[in-house]
Amino acid sequence: MQYRRFGRTEIQMPVISTGGMRFQDGAEKPLAEVDPAKQANLAAILDHALANGMSHIETARGYGCSERMLGAVLPGLPRERLIVQTKVPPAEDPDQFTAQVLESLERLQLDHVDLLGLHGVNNQETLRWAVGEPGRGGGCLAAARELQRLGKVRHVGFSTHAPLKQLLDAIHTETDGGFDYVNLHYYYIFQRNAAAVAAAAARDMGVFIISPSDKGGQLYDAPPKLTGLCAPLHPIEFNNLWTLNNPAVHTLSLGAARVSDYDLALSSVAKLDQRAALLPPIEQKLAEAMATATGEPSPEAFSWDGVPEHYDEPHDLNLPIMLWLRSLVVGWDLEAYGRSRYNMMGHANHWFPGRKAGEVRDVPAEAIAASVKDSPWAERIPGWVNEVAQRLEGEAGRRLSDA
Repeated sequence: MQYRRFGRTEIQMPVISTGGMRFQDGAEKPLAEVDPAKQANLAAILDHALANGMSHIETARGYGCSERMLGAVLPGLPRERLIVQTKVPPAEDPDQFTAQVLESLERLQLDHVDLLGLHGVNNQETLRWAVGEPGRGGGCLAAARELQRLGKVRHVGFSTHAPLKQLLDAIHTETDGGFDYVNLHYYYIFQRNAAAVAAAAARDMGVFIISPSDKGGQLYDAPPKLTGLCAPLHPIEFNNLWTLNNPAVHTLSLGAARVSDYDLALSSVAKLDQRAALLPPIEQKLAEAMATATGEPSPEAFSWDGVPEHYDEPHDLNLPIMLWLRSLVVGWDLEAYGRSRYNMMGHANHWFPGRKAGEVRDVPAEAIAASVKDSPWAERIPGWVNEVAQRLEGEAGRRLSDA
């Protein structure tokens, strides 16, 4: 395993972390109701992770019974070898947040966590709950710092699905010392947050990438076209190497459902020293395929220039994401991924914001054209929005943690 300094926390972080969502047994429940086979699978996953140097284990109180399942195993492992992280959503009442953190510690059967993340700082409201009123504090970050003073928490960060502007606002906050690290989305298929990664590095924050093998394109089941373009690497290997090629990125979270899920992650680490030779030819093939299909080499080419974020769009349309998903489908055949992400819009609150996918076609084309009048693609965008709605619309999606 290779390790990187996790920003100002000074933690030596393995470049592959173990995420706690996919091994858990469904909804929150007492440990006695957990399937024994799933609990045994979790124990095997942790044994394999530690044997291969993946000492960072991260979960969240929103990941079903993950904390309780981990709590049955963690006390039997050498605490000095572990970096344990859980995530708790900010609340309007900081006392509620504190109570939930303490409950999470009880579930984990630990007296402290190394990393506490404020989970889902995704919009202005959750940012206000996190940091309090501008210049005055008093939010959940202040409550987390008090838990830090009491020895319950070593370092405090946040996780986010926020649009870039709001993400940067959170990174740049000075209230209560600001955040020590950030969990965010940044992959080959989604490079919009490169500016946030750079901003975090400038503040010496740890940078943790959320679920690159799933959120980065559902790469465990990548389509044949993408698989061919990434050869001789598997798409997971390519994406891992590409993401870790940025020195400001410190760890990639692997949400393992079984021990074998680590195979390609460990293969990626073994090839890190070859990335300068391996990456450019694949990047060129991917860019050429995208340009042939869409006219532009990047799937984000149509998404940001002159296209408003959903909170500035009069009909709450998440146009940047819709246009990005269209490019992924047309350029690299990521239709299953596109459908799953598209149909979450409007069904998971601030996690996947925007008008509900089934309502997108209710907005007239001329209204969409007016919203994107400053885009160089303004005349074509209404047709593309209709195309993506027709192609991807299906059953309402749910976040995995809610499933």
